[in-house]
Amino acid sequence: MHAFTDAAGRQWPLVLTVSTIKRLRDVLAVDLLEVAGGNLLNRLADDPCLLVDVIYVIAKPEADAKNVSDEEFGKGMVGNVLDEAASALMKELLDFFPRAQRVRALGSMARKAAELEAECTAALRAIDSMRGPKSGDSPASAGLTPDPAR
Repeated sequence: MHAFTDAAGRQWPLVLTVSTIKRLRDVLAVDLLEVAGGNLLNRLADDPCLLVDVIYVIAKPEADAKNVSDEEFGKGMVGNVLDEAASALMKELLDFFPRAQRVRALGSMARKAAELEAECTAALRAIDSMRGPKSGDSPASAGLTPDPAR
């Protein structure tokens, strides 16, 4: 079992069983078994609302016990909490799979992680290029420094 703590300070254990996977299929039409070879990782990474819905359905027994609705649950899922929750979900998924499927799932996760890292790096470079040169980096700023030879 893996867990995370939401922005409201509530701890959410994530427990994957065959029943949980069936519940996800019934409620969200999401098949967690696709993580080993399908495009589920891409969908979860690209759609934080889907990620939160999946996590909520997994944590539903605990949410019911705490009287936390899906809307209240979603309010606690912001910022770094999303990263922590996604990490807990991925760890739980890996623990769920038998060894042979675990290897395929790890390969899929590693490829997706590399893609996300490349996208983040490109986005950060684009942001830096929009900011323009840093002060002191432009040729015009060189003339502002007094020349000690004068």
